[in-house]
Amino acid sequence: MPTVIEGRHVAPEGRFAIVVARWNELVTERLLEGAIATLRRHGVDEDRVTVVRVPGSFEIPLAAQRLASSGKFAAVVCLGAVVKGETTHDEYINSQVAGGIARAGETSGVPVAFGVLTCLTMEQALDRAGGKAGNKGEEAVLAALELCSVLEQIDALD
Repeated sequence: MPTVIEGRHVAPEGRFAIVVARWNELVTERLLEGAIATLRRHGVDEDRVTVVRVPGSFEIPLAAQRLASSGKFAAVVCLGAVVKGETTHDEYINSQVAGGIARAGETSGVPVAFGVLTCLTMEQALDRAGGKAGNKGEEAVLAALELCSVLEQIDALD
């Protein structure tokens, strides 16, 4: 019988960091509310949560890297919203943000969850920040919890 490792939505001991962009604050504050509510539902008291505000989504990876590498957090959740405008700036931002968030997790070994919306319109962003498409802040926390569980099980292998 093979060993099967599957994550659970169980909060480990330790603290959690949430990096949230101020740009598109109407959206990102809703993502943050969803993230904090989800942590609370999974037994994480707010005194175990550190919220770090950065100017925009482009600045998220550096803060996430610093937090994840500090050894002080069980996981880092990244929240932002990039909405396509009249130029192609969103393509450059999205690519750099996604890669930077991935590297923060890979280099630190700490779960760093991606909760950055990349939408065509503000309406789409609001739909994904607690509207009819759910709350991606909540989903990012659930991904972080699940990855914490998976890594804990991997570390416990004989």
